[in-house]
Amino acid sequence: MTTEPAQQPQENTGHTRRRFLAGAGGVAGALALRPSGSARADTRKHVAVLGGGVSGLSAAQELAERGYAVTVYEYYDVLGGKARSMDVPGTGSGGRRPLPGEHGFRFFPGFYRNLPDTMRRIPFPGNANGVHDNLRSGTEELFARSSGRPDLHFPLRRVTTPPAPGDITPSWLRDQILSVLDLGTRLPAHEAAYFADRLLVHLTSCDARREDQWEKTSWWRFIRAEEMSAEYQTLLGIGQTRNLVATRAEVASTRTVGRVIIEALILWGLLGRGLDGDADIDRVLNAPTSEAWIDPWAAHLRSLGVEFVLGTEVREVSYAGGRVTGVRVAARDGGDERTVTADHYVSAMPVEHARRTWGAALRAADPQLVRCDALKTDWMTGVQFYLRTPTPVVHGHINCLDSPWSVTGIGQAQFWDVRDFSRDYGDGQARDCLSAIISEWDKPGILYGRTARECTKEEIVAELWAQLKDGLNDSGRTTLRDEDRLGWFMDPAVTGLGGPDPQNREPLLIHPTGTLYNRPSARTAVPNFFLAGDYVRTDVDLATMEGANESARRAVNALLDADGADVERCRIWELYRPPELEPLKRVDEVRYRLGLPNTFDVG
Repeated sequence: MTTEPAQQPQENTGHTRRRFLAGAGGVAGALALRPSGSARADTRKHVAVLGGGVSGLSAAQELAERGYAVTVYEYYDVLGGKARSMDVPGTGSGGRRPLPGEHGFRFFPGFYRNLPDTMRRIPFPGNANGVHDNLRSGTEELFARSSGRPDLHFPLRRVTTPPAPGDITPSWLRDQILSVLDLGTRLPAHEAAYFADRLLVHLTSCDARREDQWEKTSWWRFIRAEEMSAEYQTLLGIGQTRNLVATRAEVASTRTVGRVIIEALILWGLLGRGLDGDADIDRVLNAPTSEAWIDPWAAHLRSLGVEFVLGTEVREVSYAGGRVTGVRVAARDGGDERTVTADHYVSAMPVEHARRTWGAALRAADPQLVRCDALKTDWMTGVQFYLRTPTPVVHGHINCLDSPWSVTGIGQAQFWDVRDFSRDYGDGQARDCLSAIISEWDKPGILYGRTARECTKEEIVAELWAQLKDGLNDSGRTTLRDEDRLGWFMDPAVTGLGGPDPQNREPLLIHPTGTLYNRPSARTAVPNFFLAGDYVRTDVDLATMEGANESARRAVNALLDADGADVERCRIWELYRPPELEPLKRVDEVRYRLGLPNTFDVG
């Protein structure tokens, strides 16, 4: 932690053996998930998993449960990738744990279904449903405004009387969308009506139109943001893209934004459809991520026989004779290279690292590996502020809509009901952690007039705090006070700030138009080489933990097919498709083939 100075500057479906988990309690029940008999592969074939983030750990679990010997090679000395939490060095005293830091806060939308299935199968003492029982629901979201604009408090609860099957009609949906937009926004009525009509176009578009026309159309253009008010642009353009997934609305794929953020996350979530059981729309963990999820996961995988080789850099995936023959690795901090071998290889590193390990021969064997060079990443990194007084602000996430750095955040201690922050962390002074994320690193701030990339870490912290106060302390309110700040933490993966060449080893995959065409499948043309990661083509089509988990399931299924293994395949849940809209999508498919616009598309 950096302490504060005295003065502050200005559904695919399938059969699965896991369904009995709901009746299995605690650790013993979860450990009973080890496959036996026909559910376990008659093999001790070895799989090398390259990367120990969410996709790598997900693949390791599915493989180990099916009888494979698995070794995971991870660059860091800890597991979990961007999802992990990390100790802030030198901050624990009096028997307390160090203050918890992170790359950025985690959240688990209700439409996640693949990852929650995995979480239910990770045992946790006292939890009938494993680490899944460590999830807690956020009940609202705050869209904080500056310059005297009224804030938007958005309740995150399902409609009290959800529509019965068959009741969803275009006019009913339009009314629901308009009612949401009427919750305190200053949108002109004709702009709200136009946006509702645009959503109807996307909701009733066939798959072919989405994957061709809308994948090639930016969200900004699709909603005609350029011709609309600043309120429309901020709320429905920037607020739904840059602030949430670090992609600019001007380039973000309409297919991705419309299908995942607008439909799955918001619309169907509010209607209670396609969710993880009785899940709420937004969920977070009840403790730092590694305590509540990653560490128990690693322990469970070790109990299944998975081996971890940490602090190891993957240099190159070697290819010859139509197969991967080994992987050249070395200690992260230097040392001699060595080659590790296995029967199968799952590359589960982020794309910016994975593609560096694919040599010319491997790329020539499968052109989709070459197309991965066109995938783009951007920065989306957080800062944790440790506060003297509890500052929950709102029981959920904060979206500072007018902040130039597209700031989002959450007060974490309110959800950590199994922890007492001052008793359990640091030196006993901090009572809360406000975790904030910067998604826009290339626009000038309000304090120094420089972009985040141009600032030092200390300047970023001061600027970020100023933007948070600008949104949360507006209209005569004083939510954040300088004297409450004890210190801060930023992921050490960000280096060189304030210098000529700032670096971030942990960027985020973004989704400009055309991204879909460059995303590879989990199965490659090389029979013993498979891909997992949030850049792999999945149904969720968004850089998320859910996408990482789904990609791992697809990679394992492809591996099982290549092996001819007589074991159950991983079940894969796909995004919800309301049956009421399928007839309209079939009509649209005919219109699309004839070169006609969608029925609701009036231009």
